[in-house]
Amino acid sequence: MLKKICLFLISTVVSVTSFAQYRFISNYGNLNNTLYHVKEDKQVTVTFLGGSITNMTGWRDQVGDYLRAAYPHTRWKFNNAGIPSLGSLPHSFRFQRDVADLGKTDLLFLEAAVNDHVNETNEVTQRRAMEGIIRHALTVNPQMNIVLMAFVDEDKMADYRNGKVPLEIQVHEDMAKKYNLPFINLAREVTARIDAHEFSWKDDFKDLHPSPFGQQIYFNTIKVLLDEAFSKQSPVKLVDAKLPKPADKLNYQNGRYADIHQAKIIKDFTINESWEPTDSIMTREGFVKVPMLVSSGAHAVVEFPFSGRTVGIGIVSGPDAGTISYSIDNGPVQTKNTHTQWSSWLYLPWYLILGDNLKEGNHVLRIETGGEKETCRIVYFLVNE
Repeated sequence: MLKKICLFLISTVVSVTSFAQYRFISNYGNLNNTLYHVKEDKQVTVTFLGGSITNMTGWRDQVGDYLRAAYPHTRWKFNNAGIPSLGSLPHSFRFQRDVADLGKTDLLFLEAAVNDHVNETNEVTQRRAMEGIIRHALTVNPQMNIVLMAFVDEDKMADYRNGKVPLEIQVHEDMAKKYNLPFINLAREVTARIDAHEFSWKDDFKDLHPSPFGQQIYFNTIKVLLDEAFSKQSPVKLVDAKLPKPADKLNYQNGRYADIHQAKIIKDFTINESWEPTDSIMTREGFVKVPMLVSSGAHAVVEFPFSGRTVGIGIVSGPDAGTISYSIDNGPVQTKNTHTQWSSWLYLPWYLILGDNLKEGNHVLRIETGGEKETCRIVYFLVNE
């Protein structure tokens, strides 16, 4: 009973606001194709692609519960493609496996603004990744509707208060405009409502991983978008999206995972078909008990032949992650530090672009590890053709 009362109070407090939620929704596009499925053929698949805020219990579950209750005669299927710590770069290369290969998606919710900032993803990579996801999605299913969203963190709030649009928000909105997609700016909504003293970050929203109160705010505004979109008369037919010329021809539209078994081991790498740590350090689901290309000893070397204009690696960065040296086609040797601020307590999935804007055709990536106590664990090679 106490739980029900608390949930009622949260819902009541969140819904009573002087700020019209429409202010934070930009209808650069519509959800007419999804509306057609809801009212005509009565079957809809919804996929949620994002990081931990998408994966965790909260707004995503509320969207599913709401749609089932509001449209009980529609056969709903919901795919949770949220993976903690991952932003637009990983999403663009995992889209084929984690979304497209699951079957047709009719409605895609996409968010990467928080992790793109936390992971310090540069603007060029963000734009290539976000555009790549959208183009990949609309190529797989031209009738897919896509909703872009931007969640909040304290740095985004600070940017708005200093009269600046956060970079990640700008990238999301630019892509929504270009590809005619609805965009929900939840970062701006939360900032505006906190500044209007409706609630506080510390006591109510609490963290970039929102409290139940914050999750309710996210859901309420998403519901406003859905209610408005589905209140219209049913379209007479489905409409295919027409892809415009890309903003960046090097976008990751053809991004995919490449199998580590395709690599050529030169020295001191082995493939562990079901890797798991021997210590007590935390892991991420999907990045443990899976095949992994693991180095042992100093200056281990592996080569990866590929065809494409972009190449990278998806690794698990743990306490022993170090610096790698790499080159493409025997070109200049470069280095990257694969250790992150979280590596001391988490075997973190971490994605690195090692070559971009390459000539079309075949290439060879060569990777060499550093000192004896530095380990490189490669889960996937990343290729964009």
